[in-house]
Amino acid sequence: MASAENNKDCHPSDKAALLAIKSAFGNQSHFASWTPSTPCCEWHDDTCNDAGRVISLIFFVDVNLTGTIPDAISGLTELLVLNLYYLPAISGPIPKGIAKLSKLTSLTIALTAVSGPIPSFLGELTRLKELTLFSNSLSGTIPASLGGLRYLDSIELRNNSLTGTIPPLFSKSTLLPVLLLSNNHLSGSIPAEFAAVGFLQVDLSHNALTGDASVFFGRTKELQSIDLSHNALSFDLSSVEFPEEMQAMDASHNAIRGGIPAQVANVTNLRQFNVSYNKLCGQVPAALARLDAYSFRGNKCLCGAPLPDPCKK
Repeated sequence: MASAENNKDCHPSDKAALLAIKSAFGNQSHFASWTPSTPCCEWHDDTCNDAGRVISLIFFVDVNLTGTIPDAISGLTELLVLNLYYLPAISGPIPKGIAKLSKLTSLTIALTAVSGPIPSFLGELTRLKELTLFSNSLSGTIPASLGGLRYLDSIELRNNSLTGTIPPLFSKSTLLPVLLLSNNHLSGSIPAEFAAVGFLQVDLSHNALTGDASVFFGRTKELQSIDLSHNALSFDLSSVEFPEEMQAMDASHNAIRGGIPAQVANVTNLRQFNVSYNKLCGQVPAALARLDAYSFRGNKCLCGAPLPDPCKK
């Protein structure tokens, strides 16, 4: 709850939309502060701007709130932020009415029982910057329409039941995007188009992805953290140049071959580097000898500190 001026009522159309949302939820106790006699800019969950328009609606941590996300949300036409977080009894699909929120910059539906596909109409939200849909019961594929969103710089879809391939995303981004897709059932290869994207953080772990992941790397890229673990990726690590700003990489439990490039010594802020359980060979670069041996175990023929096996001369 917040408002630019105390005791200021919100715009009549926004008030009508909020009351319709309350009604759709069956007037549950969560909405006790949403009374016609109270200025709606003072209601719990919403935030108004100076003009009395509702620009933010946040339902945060309520295990007792039940029902589905109502289409009546579409009446909040000035909404910038919609956040539904830790509402485990909220179920059903993502409603089509969200597509009418043309000014939305941030959409969060997380830790709910919301199910069904990620709808392609989310690609109509042309001002969207953050899409956070983690830890739900979403299924189906990632819609290709998300790839056309110019301002989108964060996609978090982890801990769902998504299938199919990863479409080209962030193709129009000029920022440093974040892509978090771990713990799904995604398969196929990583889009070659990702080579042109300067990611800040990537987590594709615990999927069934195959092929080449070297598109994420490059000496001058600004990638700080990448987790590719527990997939079926197969490429030659020898030819990879690591971003010099990289802080953490986990590529364990794949089928990556070749050796660890000596250039890793130039990655001075590296605090985690796990390539265990792959098909790597050769000497572990001296710059990585400070790491735990577990980070290199389970490979075909890696040798040298911190592993117990010395390299044969």
